Amino acid sequence: MSLSYAEMEKILMDALRLYHHPVAVNWLFTEEEIEEFRAGNACLAPVKPTTFCQWEIAARMQNKTVLATKDNLGCSNAQVCFGFKDNDGNEFKSQAKYCLDIDQAERFQRSKPRLPLGEVRAVAVGPLGKAATEPHVVHFYCDNMQSYHLAVDYMAATNTHPLRPQITMSSSACGGSVFTWLQKTFNCCPACSGSYNSGKTERGEVNVFIPGEQIGAVVKRLLQRIEKSGSSSITRPGDAFPGGDICKNCPLIVFKADACKKCEQ
Repeated sequence: MSLSYAEMEKILMDALRLYHHPVAVNWLFTEEEIEEFRAGNACLAPVKPTTFCQWEIAARMQNKTVLATKDNLGCSNAQVCFGFKDNDGNEFKSQAKYCLDIDQAERFQRSKPRLPLGEVRAVAVGPLGKAATEPHVVHFYCDNMQSYHLAVDYMAATNTHPLRPQITMSSSACGGSVFTWLQKTFNCCPACSGSYNSGKTERGEVNVFIPGEQIGAVVKRLLQRIEKSGSSSITRPGDAFPGGDICKNCPLIVFKADACKKCEQ
């Protein structure tokens, strides 16, 4: 069974009750790739330099595709992650507030996932449903139980257990995406201080990242579960809502048809 990206997005959003569009992330390495992407997508560009997680706001909340370059990126952490610039003293100082001292800040900053320096020419983010080419990464902003469902389906679909996601000091959205693409594996992490504020994740969203080459298998596994149990819920099989907060086997929270005389007739 072959599914389009539009079909995958609809299944994911309906079955998992996603609040945001899954974000298709692509790194473009040549001018030819940039022009090809523009030709296949209706692209917008930031008017002023903004952060990567702010670019994703347009994709996940407004159903828009953004194509941007280093000049559009107003976040030095993301610039380092995408290989637009190298680490320097300013980056280490920016991380010092999280660390014991500047030496630890430098060590932590250098340990973050990074794309090769100078290879990326542009970055594109857009809703998965509008993707014209295979995304490098599909980035979900979701709640705790939605992230759990995605993780369980990923593990089953790829025969991987346990998962070992990566959390870094800052760089959750940008570094988290890079980690997933470089390692070709699932990633899950909380919002960092930057993405919490500028990325507008005040609802407490969790970041989930799945390699674009594996998203189809994850969606097919989700459909298998729905066919087998009648619903998408893991927490309460048979329940259509994936995060139903009702204790297992609770004898009190049960609903039945009203046995009134009118119904009996």
